[in-house]
Amino acid sequence: MTDYKKLWESMDIDLEKHDQLCNLLPGFFADVYLSQENRPEGMNYFNLVVSSIHGLRPEELKRHKDDGGKVVGTFCVYVPDELIVAAGAIGIGLCGGSQFWVPDGEKVLPKNTCPLIKSFMGAKITRTCPYFQSCDLLVGETTCDGKKKAWEILENYADIHVMHLPQMKRDVDIKAWVQEIEILKEKLEKLTGNEITPDKLKDAIRLINEKRRALKRLYELRKARPVPISGKDALLVSQIAFYDDPERFTSKVNDLCDELEERVKSGEGVFPAHAKRILITGTPMAIPNWKLHHIVESSGAVVVCEETCTGTRYFENFVEEASNTLEGQFRALAERYMKTNCACFTPNRGRIDDIIRLAREYEADGVIYYNLQFCQPYAVEYELVRRALQKEGIPVILIETDYSENDSEQVKTRVQAFLEMLG
Repeated sequence: MTDYKKLWESMDIDLEKHDQLCNLLPGFFADVYLSQENRPEGMNYFNLVVSSIHGLRPEELKRHKDDGGKVVGTFCVYVPDELIVAAGAIGIGLCGGSQFWVPDGEKVLPKNTCPLIKSFMGAKITRTCPYFQSCDLLVGETTCDGKKKAWEILENYADIHVMHLPQMKRDVDIKAWVQEIEILKEKLEKLTGNEITPDKLKDAIRLINEKRRALKRLYELRKARPVPISGKDALLVSQIAFYDDPERFTSKVNDLCDELEERVKSGEGVFPAHAKRILITGTPMAIPNWKLHHIVESSGAVVVCEETCTGTRYFENFVEEASNTLEGQFRALAERYMKTNCACFTPNRGRIDDIIRLAREYEADGVIYYNLQFCQPYAVEYELVRRALQKEGIPVILIETDYSENDSEQVKTRVQAFLEMLG
């Protein structure tokens, strides 16, 4: 195993605390992932990425920075990756999914803040995350009140730019998002010293669209019966999408899909064809948050789709590639990103329609509405989703939890009761 101590020292990592963090992941990953039977061979690449999660990719980021490049950290699927790529920078998703960082996040945030925000805040202020330490700029967004106020604290620790996301989807709101994209363009050009040209942006749009197509291909294969890949493995692939090299990631996902297509043709699956099929909707699941998927699939059901930001919202809808002007490209970017149906929008009927559509397409027997504690937008929206699914005859259960394992048995009991109810 490569010794990355010098790399971490160069990033001003708190080595003692970082060692505590790194000691937790291998056993956890082995219990959740490596214990699975009949996993696709194509998952070996993604196993490698996780096994060296604080080494291989951070080392690439350091080489990029040593060559004069910049690294930009993001926290949300609304921040356009295309613009970061077009500026010659590397974009890295920074949402925290680990309970390890939550107590430190609570030193500067109220305890009744969602664990995702507390986790990424703790990751930064403890200097234990090489991805945070690699970033020259953080780009936040106004998707919830918790984040909006957290950025004001985070700016004491890092250079941060905040994009103001409209909360409705009228034409005037799309125009407002175009303006936010234009402002980000200027910020990135100043940061990198590189001009974002129509040709560069066009190439970046194509690159990210190809990444989306690969993920869409993976999800389409999960519609098969029996399912050729576990929900846990599909979730892991989606989580890695946020920080891996886009071109390499796309290639590896397509390789995996080639293998899965052969499995589908031969009728090979990782669960019996009669296993209950579950769609998960709600708040995102940042790495290493594998808790709910592990409970569901350890109980004999299979997760076939996620209507989340670490699921279909991340890759559905492509950016129109026809325009050759920045004005047209910015409009195309704004239109694509504003199609994403986050609970921060009002009204948000599009998300309800998506859940019903996906439940039908993936032949889901039931829906688990996953909500991180203290996430008000998704918690409040549950009632509207529940009513709509009830009208459609689609069973649904609300699971509200955090990153700790304290309630795992309780969640497991509720999930198993829900699966029994499905018959």
